[in-house]
Amino acid sequence: MVSRQDVIIPEFATKYFEATFEEDLIKELEKSTKQFKKILRKIPKKKIDFAYAPGKWTLKELLQHIIDAEKVFSFRALWFTRQDISPLPGFDENSWAVASNATSRKWKDLVNEFFLVRSSTQMFFESLDETQLKATGFANNNHMNVVGIGFICAGHVMHHIGIIKDRYLSQKYTEV
Repeated sequence: MVSRQDVIIPEFATKYFEATFEEDLIKELEKSTKQFKKILRKIPKKKIDFAYAPGKWTLKELLQHIIDAEKVFSFRALWFTRQDISPLPGFDENSWAVASNATSRKWKDLVNEFFLVRSSTQMFFESLDETQLKATGFANNNHMNVVGIGFICAGHVMHHIGIIKDRYLSQKYTEV
């Protein structure tokens, strides 16, 4: 079994990995999915277009970012499992957010898309054997492995759950 001890991730992803606790990747993906579903249910309709400060993303933009990042991370994992040695580029999350047109999308569609993408992510990782999970490659000039990317997917969602609770649903911030 491939577990947390086998993870190879770049420095920037440490905060995502540290937001996970399960030994098994699939259990961690399931856990983060359930927790994200719970937090999404708590978001009032009036908050979906809310940004907690000027220049910060609205919840729609944040959810689109989570979807986009999960697609990028999963593509990287697919690339590495297929043993393509070509390095992959990084992506600029802020320019992607501007180009996403998330604010004009329906909240329900964004939520549904996340769960479809997450289901695909989980099915993909479930299909991999130990050799594929340990496969490595380079993305954004960083060395990482497939199981590490899986934990990044789960941890990225957990990281943003914390941000949603603290900055979007907290009484500390008011409508901007």
